[in-house]
Amino acid sequence: VQLQAFGGGLVQAGKSLRLSCAASGSTSSINLMAWYRQAPGKQRELVALIRSDGSTNYAGSVKGRFTISRDNAKNIVYLQMNSLEPEDTAIYSCAAAIATWQVNRWGQGTLVTVSS
Repeated sequence: VQLQAFGGGLVQAGKSLRLSCAASGSTSSINLMAWYRQAPGKQRELVALIRSDGSTNYAGSVKGRFTISRDNAKNIVYLQMNSLEPEDTAIYSCAAAIATWQVNRWGQGTLVTVSS
């Protein structure tokens, strides 16, 4: 399985941005997909995940502002980010758990910069 992320960029605080992660290959073996982020000088953190049954989890800092969803027909997972804050500035990476429930595949990161 290969993962490719799209959609990063520069946005003003309060605005919205949508990230996409396209999965290709043996996508039927994906149990969950997730978005992580790493801000400068900070550890990588889980932002949101979506399981094969459609259930989701969010980091407390983004709950109510970010929404993870998926298009099963296109094998794309989205991260809709609303009410962005400068603290959301980070490299966002998509990841997947393949044939297991632990993340074991990573896509490249995409930079999101939120200006105040």
